[in-house]
Amino acid sequence: MTTRSDLSGGASCDLRLLHATTIAGGQVTIDIQAERVAVLHAPDRLLPPAGREIDLGGALVLPGLSDSHVHLDKCMLGLDWRSHRAQGSVRAIIEDEKAFRRAHRIPLASQGAEALLERMLRGGTTSLRTHVDIDDVTRLDHLAQILDLRARWSDRMQIQVVAFPQSGILRCAPVAGDLDEALRMGADLVGGLDPVGIDGDRDGPLDTVFGLAERHGRGIDIHLHDGGEAGLDEIDAIVARTKASGLGGQVTISHAFALADADDLRLGRIADALREAGITLVSSVPGTRRCPPIPRLRDLGVAICFGTDNVRDCWNPSTVTGMIDRVLLAAYRFDLRSDADLTALLDPVTAVPAKVAGLGPGTVAPGMRADLVAFDAACAPQIVVERQEPVLVLAKGAVAIDRRGPVAGTTPSPA
Repeated sequence: MTTRSDLSGGASCDLRLLHATTIAGGQVTIDIQAERVAVLHAPDRLLPPAGREIDLGGALVLPGLSDSHVHLDKCMLGLDWRSHRAQGSVRAIIEDEKAFRRAHRIPLASQGAEALLERMLRGGTTSLRTHVDIDDVTRLDHLAQILDLRARWSDRMQIQVVAFPQSGILRCAPVAGDLDEALRMGADLVGGLDPVGIDGDRDGPLDTVFGLAERHGRGIDIHLHDGGEAGLDEIDAIVARTKASGLGGQVTISHAFALADADDLRLGRIADALREAGITLVSSVPGTRRCPPIPRLRDLGVAICFGTDNVRDCWNPSTVTGMIDRVLLAAYRFDLRSDADLTALLDPVTAVPAKVAGLGPGTVAPGMRADLVAFDAACAPQIVVERQEPVLVLAKGAVAIDRRGPVAGTTPSPA
């Protein structure tokens, strides 16, 4: 691992990556200074010494990958296997999960949050957005634990936290006040969930969510499982409120399953409205028929991010944690095979979430935090179809994961 204490006297940068290939196909030398990308040089340029050098041998370099929807507080990777038993409606699954939490008071880091972060980092994820349940069982305890975990992982992972009312707002009495306190404690966004399906009231929960966002100057991330007309009407209401509140660029709708129920004419109208309001959609690319038509929405100009959603928890036993795997799921789900389509599928895990979360340009460029991933691939589509893991992961300019072989290593540059 490279640290500031490793620097040679008079070094021009902390770390230099030689023979790096960009997504456009050209080779560059990347200088990293003070945890950020400082300069991209032409590969044949004569340069002054660096504190350390890594020869990537032509590896393809991307910005660190982003997971825009995960639940660190739910993950059970740290526990013995628990058979999946939640069935039926969203409400039924919520109640099953709350029963588990009442019976198992386990620190979240030990339950699986830490193990999940480690898996994600190995897969090249260096930033994420996690939802943390605020309800009558957890109250603010889980939030406090996740905020502590965020602080401990700040050198390896950029973590946004959503205060999430998993049990609803109207039907769970303490939640509205706890959401307000959660934002004071340091949650980055206020969440929402199925106003009609959970609370039985389209407008009441949205009043609370948008009111809190405006009062605290925070963004919004609303889960919408509701389908059909109810779900489409909720999307229309969120668009209208976003425009009225001036929160364009700060509102995200996760899942948006109802868009799978819209005919093409209505889908086009909603897509136009989402684009104009600056609302982002997040999808885990579910395998069911209710997956929104992601390629069509992308063609219509809607900003789309990908996330893992549930990992080994009461909702889903799956452990698909890598964002390259998630991209491949989208390629498979929508039968995308061309180089252009496969390359474009990397945007929902790089450029789009970087813009949405305020992380920078989402491309390898001067000024970005030096969170970088390198793949042993000739081109971007190869990364996707081969489900590659990165051979090198840098977090804040330090080597976090190195799989380049026994002779790999960070070596001092010549004096």
